[in-house]
Amino acid sequence: MSDVGSAKTRRGPLRLGVVAAVLTGMLLLLCCTGGTAAFFLTGLGGDDAENVEALARMECGPARAVNIAGKLPRFTEYGDTQVRNAAIIIKVGQDMGVPSRGWVVALATAMQESALRNLANSGVPASLALPHEGVGADHDSLGLFQQRPGWGSVAERLTPAYAARKFYEKLVKVESWQRRPLTAVAQRVQVSAYPDAYAKHEEVASRLVDALAGGAARTVEINGKAVCNAAERGQIAASGWTAPIPGGVGSGFRTTSRPSHNGVDIGAAKGTEIRAAATGRVLVSTCDEDHRGRQDCNVDGFPGKGGCGWFVDLLHAGGYITRYCHMVVQPFVKKDQIVTAGQVIGKVGSSGNSSGPHLHFEVHLRNDRNASGAVNPVPFMRERGAPLRAAE
Repeated sequence: MSDVGSAKTRRGPLRLGVVAAVLTGMLLLLCCTGGTAAFFLTGLGGDDAENVEALARMECGPARAVNIAGKLPRFTEYGDTQVRNAAIIIKVGQDMGVPSRGWVVALATAMQESALRNLANSGVPASLALPHEGVGADHDSLGLFQQRPGWGSVAERLTPAYAARKFYEKLVKVESWQRRPLTAVAQRVQVSAYPDAYAKHEEVASRLVDALAGGAARTVEINGKAVCNAAERGQIAASGWTAPIPGGVGSGFRTTSRPSHNGVDIGAAKGTEIRAAATGRVLVSTCDEDHRGRQDCNVDGFPGKGGCGWFVDLLHAGGYITRYCHMVVQPFVKKDQIVTAGQVIGKVGSSGNSSGPHLHFEVHLRNDRNASGAVNPVPFMRERGAPLRAAE
C-alpha cells in the first residue's frame, strides 16, 4: 500500500526538553517520564507472586471482582499498602456500578493527589491520631484524594473506601465524563490548583486496573455493558484509547519485504473519517514533501513518490506519538491544537507515497518522531482495548 519515506517534516527528533517547555500551561497533557514508567513485579514471596506484565497483557474478559483481603501483586513504583489502596478504590467503583473508565480516572487522581497514600495533615491535629500512611501539609486536605472538610469529617476522609465513594459520587455527575479527557474530568471533581497534572498518570492507572481487575481497562461501556476490545468506531476504551479507523491491517510493521515500514496500513474507502487515537496535542499538521521536495498533496500519490501526503502527528501523555498519513484533503486540525480521543482529525485518502486509499498509522515512544521511536501499533493498540484487528 504505502512505503512512507523520511521527509523534512519528520527528520528531527522531538526533544523532551522542548516538549516540556511547549506543554507547560497546555491543557490536558504533562508528559512526565516518572508518571509513565511501566510496573514490574518484585514479588510477594516465591511462587505465590503474580507476573504483573502478564496480567496487564491478559486477554480481556469480564472484569474480575477485586478481593482487597487477598494477595495482590507488588509493584516497584508502589508499595503493598499503596497497591491495596488502589484495590480498594477499584472495589468501591465496582460495588457502586461505576464503569471501568471511572476506576482509571479515580486511580490517576489518587496517584497525583497522594501517591496512593492515606495522608494525615500536620495542620489537622485530629488526623494525626488516626491511622494514616504519611503526613501532608496541603491546607486542610486529607486522605487518598486530599479532600477538604466539605467532603466529610476527619475520620471519614481518612477512610479510603469512604473517600473513594465520595469521589465517584461527584465523578458520575460530570457531563459526558466517560468521553472527556481524564485530566478535565478529574479537575471538575477535584478543583485542583494544578489542573493539568492528572493526565500523566493515565497510563499506569490503566495498567493497575488491568492487573487488578482482569483487563478491565480494555473495555468499552456500550448499552450499560462492558464490552472487550470494541473501541474502534469512536468508542473510547477505559484506557482512554480508540482505533483511528475500523478495519484490518493490510501491510504490517517492518515486514521482511518492507523492513523500513514503520507503521501499519489500514484499508478503508476514501473519505473515511480518521479519529485521534487518544487525547493529545497536534505536533504536525501539514503536507509532507515527496522525494523531489514537492508539496502536492491534493492529488492521489503513487508508489515511489515518497512522503506521507497530508498527515498529522499527535503527542499524547506518556510521551507517545501517533501518526496518520495519506489524508485526502488538508487535516481538520492545526498545530498546537488540543484534540480529544475519538475526535475526527481528517479523512482517508491516497496522497503521498501510496498505491490506493488507506490510513498509514504509526505509534512512537519517548517523544521520538524518528524511526528509532516507532513500535508495532498492533500489540500497542490491542493492549489498550482498541485493536486494529490484524495478524502480527
